[in-house]
Amino acid sequence: QVQLVESGGGLVQAGGSLRLSCAASGRTFSNYAMGWFRQAPGKEREFVSRISWSGGSTYYADSVKGRFTISRDNAKNTVYLQMNRLKPEDTAVYYCAAYSMGKWDYWGQGTQVTVSS
Repeated sequence: QVQLVESGGGLVQAGGSLRLSCAASGRTFSNYAMGWFRQAPGKEREFVSRISWSGGSTYYADSVKGRFTISRDNAKNTVYLQMNRLKPEDTAVYYCAAYSMGKWDYWGQGTQVTVSS
C-alpha cells in the first residue's frame, strides 16, 4: 500500500522552471518504479516520465525530453520532476504514480502547473 502526495505546482512564465515533488508513504517505497503523468483540460492523461526503483533507468516522453528531469531520493521517500524551459503547452494537472505488479497501481491527487505566455 502506497500513498502519494504531489506538491510544487504553480504559475510560471514561459521559459521558467518548477520542481514538482511527490512524497510517498507506505511499505517499501524503494521497491516501486515511479512516474509522472499529466492531464490538460479537454485532453486525455498522458505519460510524462518514469524512473526505475533503483533510480538507474529513466524515460521521458518526446514532448518533455531535454527539458524535464525525473529523480528520486529513496531515503526521503520522494520523487521529483524538475521542469525547465516550460512552455504554455505544459499546462496541466500533474500526477505522480507508483508501478507495481505490472500496473500503475497508485496515484496522487495531482498538482496544477500553469505556464503563461
